[in-house]
Amino acid sequence: MTNYLENLDDKFNERVQEVFKDPYLFDFMTYQEDIIEKQVEDSLVANVTKLLMELGKGFAFVGRQHKLIVGSEEFFIDLLFYNIDLSCYVVIELKTKKFKPEYTGKLSFYLSAVDGLLKKETDNPTIGILLTRGKDSLVAEFALKQTGAPIGVADYKFMNEIPEYLGEILPSIEEIEKHLIDRITDDGSNEDED
Repeated sequence: MTNYLENLDDKFNERVQEVFKDPYLFDFMTYQEDIIEKQVEDSLVANVTKLLMELGKGFAFVGRQHKLIVGSEEFFIDLLFYNIDLSCYVVIELKTKKFKPEYTGKLSFYLSAVDGLLKKETDNPTIGILLTRGKDSLVAEFALKQTGAPIGVADYKFMNEIPEYLGEILPSIEEIEKHLIDRITDDGSNEDED
């Protein structure tokens, strides 16, 4: 769910739409019921190479908790990237809860601040991605409709949030461990016979 079409020129919008995903799969992280934003952020930064691969082509990591000084106040962007192919900054705001309309206001402010403080004349407008743990599409649509900032709202999923139908097909951890132990035991006994 994005408002890129309404807030970016046609040619740039098409390129941005090719980069945007929903959902993002963080298969290097394990879901925890009471996970907090800092833990998600820590894991994403610790696995920055995998994160960049999930984000897609052209992303360069600029910083975590990137400090912006606006007036006399300090603000901190969760994750800041620059997309080389799009020639623009990408601000990612993480939430461990379901989407709320007020999240777009904060992200919109960050996009405006990055455009005013970091963006060069040759850069395209900064885009935002709000990563949440679920959303009501109609609520997200209404929230994005009135903001002039180019924002996409996407879910993110963890490794152990495998759909049920795949869980029925894939072997359990116990079955994999048993298979590995059997293989090690079989390989070890073959060596003795030689």
